[in-house]
Amino acid sequence: MLGFFKRTTLSDRQEAAVHKTVMNLRAQRRNRFRILACIDGSDEAFVTVRFAARFGQREECDIIVLYVRPIDQGLHSSGLQVRLARQNMMDAGFELPGVRHLKRALEILKEEGIDADSWPKTGEQQDAWGDPAGDTKVEYHSEAGQNIVLKLKTAPDAASGILDQYELGPYNLIILGEPSRWRGEFKAFFDSGIVQTVTTMAPCSVLVARQSLEREGFFICTDGTSRSMQAVRRAAVLAHVSGEPITLFSAAPSEDHLAAAEEAVANAKALLKALQISVVETKAAVGDPVEEIVERGSLYRAIVVTDEGRSRWQRLIRSSIVTEVVRRARTSVLDVR
Repeated sequence: MLGFFKRTTLSDRQEAAVHKTVMNLRAQRRNRFRILACIDGSDEAFVTVRFAARFGQREECDIIVLYVRPIDQGLHSSGLQVRLARQNMMDAGFELPGVRHLKRALEILKEEGIDADSWPKTGEQQDAWGDPAGDTKVEYHSEAGQNIVLKLKTAPDAASGILDQYELGPYNLIILGEPSRWRGEFKAFFDSGIVQTVTTMAPCSVLVARQSLEREGFFICTDGTSRSMQAVRRAAVLAHVSGEPITLFSAAPSEDHLAAAEEAVANAKALLKALQISVVETKAAVGDPVEEIVERGSLYRAIVVTDEGRSRWQRLIRSSIVTEVVRRARTSVLDVR
């Protein structure tokens, strides 16, 4: 009887073949810029899809739109309907929770110039968490090689679903909507919101998207460190390909540090000049870094800040300039890692 519960194991040859396939797929994906845009069904959250579309116009960019559905949400009534819906997620008469929102995301992509619905498509389903619907995705493939994926994922909660999806990636950028709440350091250790959890734990860069698409420009912050300079380069390339003007900024905590701040933005400008990326303006100011960045940067489409190199657990239990800027900014914030 107990043998019924034993794990099914693959032969060594099968396991090696699966491992090789997965590694080949991940290697291919590393040569592409992959964006994970997360939606929750609210009108405000669809700004993540618009940002993804504007960053992902080039052929080497793939966009994955993710809706995380809690386990067994509203699916008790008919297992047959669920199985039928899984067979063709986008066309089924019965819609799984979240499918309507993914269809809306597809329409938004078209509005932004990516008509994925006219491309050939494939579908795939996987069991997850013992849920009747499991994970379902539809993938659209352009002739130029670009992929647009609509993913309906099952997970205990949205944050764990997003982080689990990253592990299936990898991704270069996760885009989330504006946080509805933000806990202090002590409370966050026990209970943090979706955005706070993902920005804290995600290994890749995270954009917290607010309603800032009517504004222009990337406000890129630097402190002159090598880690910060790498972030400047990455963010500037993203701004350049999406046609956004660049302003470089550095905050000095006191007058004694102003010369170093001015040197930091001068070095960053020289770096971008070598990459043939123009800079509209450079700025340095004296004051509290968080306050200066938030007040000056909120006039732009996005503030760019640099992850400080802490471990995930250090980010969780200790506040930082990045955390405070994400929490207090009145525009979108890109945390580069």
